[in-house]
Amino acid sequence: QGEIVGLLGRSGSGKSTLLRLIAGLARPQGGSLTYMGAPIEGPALGVAMVFQSFALFPWLTVLENVQLGLEAQGLPPQEIRTRALAAIDLIGLDGYESAYPRELSGGMRQRVGFARAVVVHPNILLMDEPFSALDVLTAENLRTDLVELWGNGKLPIKSIILVTHNIEEAVLMCDRVLLFSSNPGRVSSEIRIDLPQPRDRTSPQFESYVDQIYVEMTARRIERMQRQAAAGTGLDTALNHVSPNQISGLIEALAAPPYEGKADLPDIAYEQELEVDELFPVAEAMQMLRLAEVEGGDIKLTHMGKRFADSELNERKEIFSRALMSHVPIAAHIRRVLDERASHSAPKTRFLDELEDRMAEDAAEETLKTVVSWARFAELFSYDDDAAMFSLENPT
Repeated sequence: QGEIVGLLGRSGSGKSTLLRLIAGLARPQGGSLTYMGAPIEGPALGVAMVFQSFALFPWLTVLENVQLGLEAQGLPPQEIRTRALAAIDLIGLDGYESAYPRELSGGMRQRVGFARAVVVHPNILLMDEPFSALDVLTAENLRTDLVELWGNGKLPIKSIILVTHNIEEAVLMCDRVLLFSSNPGRVSSEIRIDLPQPRDRTSPQFESYVDQIYVEMTARRIERMQRQAAAGTGLDTALNHVSPNQISGLIEALAAPPYEGKADLPDIAYEQELEVDELFPVAEAMQMLRLAEVEGGDIKLTHMGKRFADSELNERKEIFSRALMSHVPIAAHIRRVLDERASHSAPKTRFLDELEDRMAEDAAEETLKTVVSWARFAELFSYDDDAAMFSLENPT
């Protein structure tokens, strides 16, 4: 009670699923889930949610959208109206009561979502990436207003749970941050943010917390990748879809001033306007390809990474091709099979079945999609999506 708790981690680690479990919108497959001392069985009373999408009824006005939750509780009409108007005023939308969602900006629509959640006076407010669909300035304005209302005790809420991909957002708003890891999805660590509100992004203490979270998240990911690589053939390593353009772009940014080949992850993320889900997969791909090293919250170009940055397109393709054959087992495996077959071709199912023996179906599909993208850039092998066939039609 009295806390804002952040859930921070990569897509697929279970953050939104946990939020839906807490709200009673989904059931756990195992274990127990209790709220106010009782098991959660169905939608929990006293729990409200703000969604990533605005989730407003377009045919209802602002006032009518906000009144919905109170109407569902069967309150008297006058109380419904009074509380709805108070919530609209609190969230900064006084004067827009008769407007329809189509007449509002994205930030104003999300404010309606907040008002609709707040008006029922919930014990817990669940927020599933509520700022991610907004532009940077609107999101910052809404964050600031929410933290100010919370700090002044004006929100009729006892606790807030925030799902986010944004590390700075977590440090800016939360009292505690729970870091999630994937496969399996679990809470890997907890970090308490002991800073008074309002918080200064430029303070050394704030930057220290941001650095600590980056270090924790990268260290655990790299450890898991290294364990996977040491455990078997490497065909059980799932690849996150990252395009060669994204890899090239981050290499070029690192090679240029002021970084000259090495940067703090928080700095390069801020400079390139990248969030966790955008930065980490690219950094991990570069580490896998031995084009960069990621350690202690820093990313540093290797000798081959620097050569890649300094090279023309054809030489970049050669470097990438050698990296695939040496360090990405599924790419080398596909190329060997194609080389050995008289037809120099093989169906997608030949490799998809192998991957599905080692990982979930969606992970196998994404891994193949990624390796096709990388191999096309490297001109290592070709893939015909219509025929679902791999071939050496355009070999290097």
